Amino acid sequence: MIKTSIPASMFDASLVRPALWAAITKLSPRVQWRNPVMFIVYIGSILTTLLWLHALGFEGDGGMPPGFVLAVSVWLWFTVLFANFAEALAEGRSKAQAASLRGLRKDTWAKKLTQPFHGATFLPEQAPNLRRGDVVLVETGDVIPLDGEVIEGVASVDESAITGESAPVVRESGGDFSAVTGGTRVLSDWLVVRIAVNPGESFLDRMIGMVEAAKRQKTPNEIALTILLVALTLVFLVVTATLLPFSQFSVSAAGAGTVVSLTALVALLVCLIPTTIGGLLSAVGVAGMSRMMQANVIATSGRAVEAAGDVDVLLLDKTGTITHGNRQASAFLTAPGVSQAKLARAAVLASLADETPEGRSIVELARRGGVDDKGVEGAHFVPFTAQTRMSGVNLPPAPNSLDADAIVLRKGAVDAVRRHVEALGGTVPGALLQAADQVARRGSTPLAVAEGARVLGIVELKDIVKTGIKDRFAELRRMGIKTVMITGDNKLTAAAIAAEAGVDDFLAEATPEDKLALIRRYQAEGRLVAMTGDGTNDAPALAQADVAVAMGSGTQAAKEAGNMVDLDSNPTKLLEVVETGKALLMTRGSLTTFSIANDVAKYFAIIPAIFVSTYPQLGALNLMRLASPSSAILSAVIFNALVIVFLIPLALKGVRYRPVGAAALLRRNLAIYGLGGLVVPFIGIKFIDWLLVAAGLV
Repeated sequence: MIKTSIPASMFDASLVRPALWAAITKLSPRVQWRNPVMFIVYIGSILTTLLWLHALGFEGDGGMPPGFVLAVSVWLWFTVLFANFAEALAEGRSKAQAASLRGLRKDTWAKKLTQPFHGATFLPEQAPNLRRGDVVLVETGDVIPLDGEVIEGVASVDESAITGESAPVVRESGGDFSAVTGGTRVLSDWLVVRIAVNPGESFLDRMIGMVEAAKRQKTPNEIALTILLVALTLVFLVVTATLLPFSQFSVSAAGAGTVVSLTALVALLVCLIPTTIGGLLSAVGVAGMSRMMQANVIATSGRAVEAAGDVDVLLLDKTGTITHGNRQASAFLTAPGVSQAKLARAAVLASLADETPEGRSIVELARRGGVDDKGVEGAHFVPFTAQTRMSGVNLPPAPNSLDADAIVLRKGAVDAVRRHVEALGGTVPGALLQAADQVARRGSTPLAVAEGARVLGIVELKDIVKTGIKDRFAELRRMGIKTVMITGDNKLTAAAIAAEAGVDDFLAEATPEDKLALIRRYQAEGRLVAMTGDGTNDAPALAQADVAVAMGSGTQAAKEAGNMVDLDSNPTKLLEVVETGKALLMTRGSLTTFSIANDVAKYFAIIPAIFVSTYPQLGALNLMRLASPSSAILSAVIFNALVIVFLIPLALKGVRYRPVGAAALLRRNLAIYGLGGLVVPFIGIKFIDWLLVAAGLV
């Protein structure tokens, strides 16, 4: 995890003090108009303040004494301030995270390459002067100046400043572990790095920008909810505005009673519009991104966090996510007439250009068996790629051999090697195909090794499904989320692992094009898709996915394609990302339900208080038996302000995530926050009324 100095408690003094000041500075009209619901409260606060000043020199507002008008005005201002405080507290946490990240930024000197790196000279250059495409040398003890790709060398790198993990990681040219991050330190050996970004565009700079609450854009769901809240506010505004002429007409026609005061009407409007969710809506969104950051995942926007909550298809890599990922070579299974030594030596030579853990494990297994793991002079190596799913080597003809052709060795997926052999005019023995099927049915992965048009045998790779992963997938299934395992294994191996892990579907022998096509197919069905990736070959699929979590240890292309970056480089983090997104949506929905439901109690408190003098029969609606009209109005206004404060912890921490279906979630939401929104205000308003009467304030 990133090492930050963010206080553990949301009400820590270092966060509260700046938030209190920010709540006051946010009283600027230029800030308030961005939240239409709270802007109405803001206008109401100004209006009641003016009515209080007017009441000081006259008889009051509609018979209401100046003290009462002042009390209503003060609590309306508190309502605005409490909403500002909630937003400022959420922003303060994000700003604290950004400040901690800025402390990781270091302006350092770099050794810039002046010509191609073989025999090159390096000149000192300050990191801010480097540009994309520049090549630098970093040696033991040096700080990597900016993000880049390793093009030469192998070194251990301390990335604890970014990931919080104390164990160094190996960075080397080629493969999926060639990306380096600015601000990390080389512990041993050396690297030649091609700078991939300009100053101000580094991963650390983007992280800082991502967590700055001030730059957070509203998400589509948040915009839609804001439109709903504005519509409700306009409806209540029109209704409230018509009550004054209605009251004037009623009093004139009856010849008795008192015209409703402007102060009472403003109080009624503020209590009826959805101020609770209106005041907390922005804080919920900011806190959602902050919670994602606490999970060590950087989201490019609130849109990505929200999309995670709506995801209904998860694409998960088998290796490292569903299985432990340490798939290792365990056995050499020879074809008829082929010796173990010949198969092992051929597998070693074909794997020397394979930088994957599997390729290295084949070399290590052969070495333990006493097989020579050295290369051959004049050999032309063919590296492993996701497209060919093979690696190999073309060897020069053996000395004194009558055959002048090169010796072609290939190792890879059985179907890929089979096509290669058949293209050369050979065939795969049926016994060998049966052996591969048996390996696959055991849940292991078979790799074929070929020499020219002849298959020499099978290498068995073993991996283990993670404990508890099946239960996690069952939880996702109950939530209506489909899980799809992505693997380069053949269909038999994929089916065995899929059945053991409990996923809903799988894509075997997957190429980058297959992943992209699968995502597009699900999206064409109207589904939201999430996936993880770390390699350059994952970039097209990551760019297409609705929620794309790139590994922090992955390539620069993967990071740029994704809309989230997992600093822990843990593929299973995708499950946590979805849970955090779900929690964000649940929190917003719960607060909205509570806010709309508690208007019922305010209705029973204020409507009888306003019109009881004109229509004494309305006294029957005073279900809470509030002491007087003024205490009823003031109690409702006070409760309306204080409820925002009491709900701040819920808005910032979020509703606890529960892996249940949408119907069960709706029932639970209505039972807790709908029923709670009806009952709690009755209790709260009555309690405040009792306190006001006991204190002799009304």
